[in-house]
Amino acid sequence: MAWGGLVLRFLLELVPPLGVGLLLGMRFPGLPGRLAPPLIHWGIPFSLVALLLRAGFRAELLTAALMAAVASGLGLLLMRLPALGRRIPEGSLQLGCIVGNTGYWGLPVALALLPAEAIGFTIAFDLMATLITWSLGPLLVDRRASGVRRQLLGLATSPAMRGLALAVLLQQTPWSAALAEWLWWPAWLVVLVALALVGMRLGLMLRRRPAGQVGGNVLVAPLVGKLLVLPAAMLLLAGLLGLPSALRDAVVLQAAAPTALSVLLLTEAAGAGQRPSPEAGGRQAVEAVAMLVLWSTALALVSVPLWWWLLSGPLGS
Repeated sequence: MAWGGLVLRFLLELVPPLGVGLLLGMRFPGLPGRLAPPLIHWGIPFSLVALLLRAGFRAELLTAALMAAVASGLGLLLMRLPALGRRIPEGSLQLGCIVGNTGYWGLPVALALLPAEAIGFTIAFDLMATLITWSLGPLLVDRRASGVRRQLLGLATSPAMRGLALAVLLQQTPWSAALAEWLWWPAWLVVLVALALVGMRLGLMLRRRPAGQVGGNVLVAPLVGKLLVLPAAMLLLAGLLGLPSALRDAVVLQAAAPTALSVLLLTEAAGAGQRPSPEAGGRQAVEAVAMLVLWSTALALVSVPLWWWLLSGPLGS
């Protein structure tokens, strides 16, 4: 399929569920809270099982996972540079530059733009990114965060880990190929619902945000870092390592994903844990991250097709 056709497919597959979710979130503010628990506990593991069985297990999946770890490490190192540290002093915004929506956003993007053999790389990247987010994220957002045992328990019971464990077990059965075919369309439906949930969360942000609360200059550096600098670093590293084009495309597009909703959840949790109750600083941090999620998601509808154009055109193999 030509580049223009793939971009059109990308927009047609992502924009409608995002738009429907946006309208639902603004009209029914309680809907995301009721939909999220069953989706997280049952839907996401189910979809990961189907996608992993279809993609198959290969040694290159480990490379994709390691690239996710490298992406987070590079992001953290960049945040230590004085120039960036002054522009993005808030820990939650620093995390927003590093952690992308590799699950709810990255999977639909991969299904729309990448060949079937690249889906496994996308999932492996997402699994490692999830582990890093919920282990290092609380430490970056809230310097007082503790409870390693609690964090490890949360990681072990996360949807990504449960989906991976079940997929590994089913892969050993004689029915794995048949299950991969039977579960494909239900898994795709779950992905669309998850994408609609992102739209609902964005709708809630638009509904609740007081006008003029966050200055646009605050978001420029985090947006540039998340949508441009991090995927560019992944592209450069993939070229230096000589990664296959399917693996390179998967890790670059995952790195180009907009800021994850989990960053907002961690920021809200850190603010709620302050003593006394969060004042202006805490509210401003939550508001800034909410707007970073909103704007990065909107801009990614343009930046991700541009990255794909670079990968499939000037930089294509």
